[in-house]
Amino acid sequence: MSIVVKDVIKTFGSQKALKGVSFAISTGEIVGFLGPNGAGKSTMMKIISGLLPQSDGEVEVCGISNTEYNENFRRKIGYLPEHNPLYLDMYVKEYLMMVAALYKLPNRKQRVAEMVELTGLQLEQSKKIGSLSKGYRQRVGLAQALIHDPEVLILDEPTTGLDPNQILEIRNLIKRVGQEKTVMISTHIMQEVEAICERVIILNRGDLVVDHPSTDLSALQSGGNSVFVEFNKQTDVDALTKIEGVETVNQKSSTEYEIKAEGEIREHLFNYAVKNDLCILTMMQQEHSLESVFHGLTRE
Repeated sequence: MSIVVKDVIKTFGSQKALKGVSFAISTGEIVGFLGPNGAGKSTMMKIISGLLPQSDGEVEVCGISNTEYNENFRRKIGYLPEHNPLYLDMYVKEYLMMVAALYKLPNRKQRVAEMVELTGLQLEQSKKIGSLSKGYRQRVGLAQALIHDPEVLILDEPTTGLDPNQILEIRNLIKRVGQEKTVMISTHIMQEVEAICERVIILNRGDLVVDHPSTDLSALQSGGNSVFVEFNKQTDVDALTKIEGVETVNQKSSTEYEIKAEGEIREHLFNYAVKNDLCILTMMQQEHSLESVFHGLTRE
């Protein structure tokens, strides 16, 4: 396992930010780390990165405890914090050379050139960081997080404030990197998680509420299914209500109905149509998006 978190508790005075959180992430996984503001996501990421000590519990990264915050531990992790602190008066290439020197990398010029190409900074490498757009500053942040070739990459809100084109570019970069590394990404953009991640972990008020092996969380959504159906002519609402599994029927127009049910009812609707000489013109089952499931699990 690249990351092992066991019964981690973090308190700030009388406030308990993390309440015994446990999970493990294998090598090569791209995991979406989600939760509303104040859920404890950034705190957990800082603890894993060794930047913040836990109050109790254990954390290991590539077999090394985060309490051993030594050179070997730091080399295992690339970390991009939410606000991406950069030296704005430094030039891009100069800054990356400094980071390479801090990691005591051999062939620093070659490694910086590789990072510039990987993150698409070729045209910006001779500019001051302060003159760059936010999208390019995020690329610089990713370059510094990757320059020492870490096994684990931790990204806290990597696309905040970017335009749609920049988001797509950073997303594609993360996907390429994730083919070889373990990536833990925190974001409030659910479409980003669905596009990038293979697994979802959700925190709420310091508790782990979901650890699911995919971004399809439909099975976790309470409230049953909702099916929209349109017949070729009007039918009796009371008769529809008597179909096995149907809970409520909302007639949208003379021939259109929204049916809420417990379990799968489409086969029953087809049988109903045949028995009542009806033709089904449209039938759609409402899919629960990650956003709707997230809201249902974390709302107050």
